[in-house]
Amino acid sequence: MTGKSRNSGSGRGRIGHNSDDRHTSPPKGESKRGSSLPRSKTSRAASGHVGTLNIVATPIGNARDITLRALDMLGTAAVIACEDTRVTGKLLAIHGLKTPMISYHEYNAPEARPRIIEKLKSGFSVALVSDAGTPLISDPGYKLVEACIDEGIPVTALPGPSSVLCALALAGLPTDTFMFAGFLPSKTTARSKALHDLAAIPASLVFLESAKRLAASLADMAAELGPRPAAVLREMTKVHEEAVRSPLDQLAVHYAEAGPPRGEVVVVVGPPLATDNAVSDEDLDTMIREALSEGSLKDAVRAVQEDTGLPRKAIYDRAVAIKDAQ
Repeated sequence: MTGKSRNSGSGRGRIGHNSDDRHTSPPKGESKRGSSLPRSKTSRAASGHVGTLNIVATPIGNARDITLRALDMLGTAAVIACEDTRVTGKLLAIHGLKTPMISYHEYNAPEARPRIIEKLKSGFSVALVSDAGTPLISDPGYKLVEACIDEGIPVTALPGPSSVLCALALAGLPTDTFMFAGFLPSKTTARSKALHDLAAIPASLVFLESAKRLAASLADMAAELGPRPAAVLREMTKVHEEAVRSPLDQLAVHYAEAGPPRGEVVVVVGPPLATDNAVSDEDLDTMIREALSEGSLKDAVRAVQEDTGLPRKAIYDRAVAIKDAQ
């Protein structure tokens, strides 16, 4: 494998806490503290006014990656709505904050959302955070924002850390146009279909993926997208930050042999290769016939893919049709 780099952990802070503490690995279960809305009397708007929902980005790994504005909001909000109070509680403790919290996630949202709306209507400020990064990115927080908009409640965002943007910055791939595709389906058939639908998009693609499915997903990406340049990023902003950069097919082989990596993973795939659309259907069929005359179906598909950069599956399907017709 080539293109592998590590961050040895430079930038560790000396301000009374370990700057590389994660706040994204809580014990299982919910804190009782977040079971109901606290009766805070702080951050209340003037009489007759509604409060504001503040979407606050939090660190994706290194606890010092938080803005001064975010700290101000987390310290003065009447309540913080968070995925898991234990996770957010750790971040608050690191920064010496004791703001009341309520658990708000996809499983309790139908019950918790009306209570948060009522809190906002009563003039209290609410901060919305996810376990890590920017809320609403691959989480259902948008439903709360949607409800606030419907009720005429002000919504604002406090920008900050994002694993998507961090991965794009580290990947070394085109960033002028990109598409965030979130998590791919866990089943091979559905995953391959999703990748097939994305193959023609003229942009870099960004995926979130679980470590245990990484090798299988990379193999499907290589089959549907071809040998595009790509990067696997993990543990970003932490001591063991790692970026592995190679064509998709090589990355698939590497992780199949190495096994699942530790930590959370983001995969960035470059846009379609310049050769992806340079071969006409007629020329492709000619190339496949010539390759089939010189070797096996497997060897022919490999040879044509190397020459054209086209996705292996597309070449394979066409090669099987030509072989069956002979």
